[in-house]
Amino acid sequence: MPSFDCVREVAIINSPRVAQLLGMFDIPPSLVSREEYHIDMPFDERDWNIGLIVGPSGSGKSTVAREVFGASVVEASDWDANRAIIDGFPALCSITLVVNLLSSVGFSSPPFWLRPYRVLSTGQKFRVAIARALSEDRAITVIDEFTSVVDRRVAQIGSAAIAKTVRRRGQKFVAVTCHYDVLDWLQPDWVYEPHLRRFQWRCLQQHPG
Repeated sequence: MPSFDCVREVAIINSPRVAQLLGMFDIPPSLVSREEYHIDMPFDERDWNIGLIVGPSGSGKSTVAREVFGASVVEASDWDANRAIIDGFPALCSITLVVNLLSSVGFSSPPFWLRPYRVLSTGQKFRVAIARALSEDRAITVIDEFTSVVDRRVAQIGSAAIAKTVRRRGQKFVAVTCHYDVLDWLQPDWVYEPHLRRFQWRCLQQHPG
């Protein structure tokens, strides 16, 4: 199970301002800035579909996600500036699968599927990006900054739709976010809070109406 210490270091380049700052706040001189994370996430003890890494900014969520899940973390994807979004999905995906995924994440508007990604609204981009991530051949799909760019109502409703899709398809999905308001809508099987070093399994409940 993922239980280990993670250390991140970056070199400190000395300068007059660095020296002044050290003196102002009585910070001991050092050649590196060091941060340590203890990671204990026993998610392999049970079968699961949805996980949530949540906590305030700077708590190490992204570091933990990349340390534990590595290549499973979805990076920002390039979309063709002029082609329809349906052409941005993997070539092996049938049009039926693309249509089903777009619809299942709450973006059920075929005329908009003909538009390029760049002209979509922020909420539409969020849903389209998740749909494409779920279409890719990944053992686990990890989305960093989950719902960070959409308003909270879109985030909540989108989370419920995504959760339903992930469970129906039997996939594994991990959301990484600083927003606790998606928890009851995403209904994760487990939650990890890096700032509290707390992992807990959850009992599923029906999301709010």
